[in-house]
Amino acid sequence: MTFLEANVIIRYLTMDEPAKAARCERLFDRAARGQEVLTTNILVIAEVVWVLAGVYRVAKERIVDALLPLVSLDGVRVEAKGSVLASLGLFREKPIDFVDAYNAVWMQEADVKNIYSYDTDFDRLPGLKRVEP
Repeated sequence: MTFLEANVIIRYLTMDEPAKAARCERLFDRAARGQEVLTTNILVIAEVVWVLAGVYRVAKERIVDALLPLVSLDGVRVEAKGSVLASLGLFREKPIDFVDAYNAVWMQEADVKNIYSYDTDFDRLPGLKRVEP
């Protein structure tokens, strides 16, 4: 098993460096065929989303459409994969950023209903009550 870092995913999705993108594609093909097992975590996924949205100006729908197949590969193990998948769905559906989506999913899974925050994006999520300290 080998850790998968954000820049590999970004090179693959943006194809901004064709030689590197081709090597990344081969890596993901091996993972899809079960010849390689990759592991990563939520911080890597959050970095990928942040870079694609902020630097490359990719629309959130395209980001989700690109990440879902990668995260879902049998050969890619993602820490809290179910939570990441749910967060990508919430990120697509609501006008919130990915980290807020992940925190909302985490709160739901932990049965936490209240959040101290000045971020009014949480007001858009049913089942959560935002309170300012």
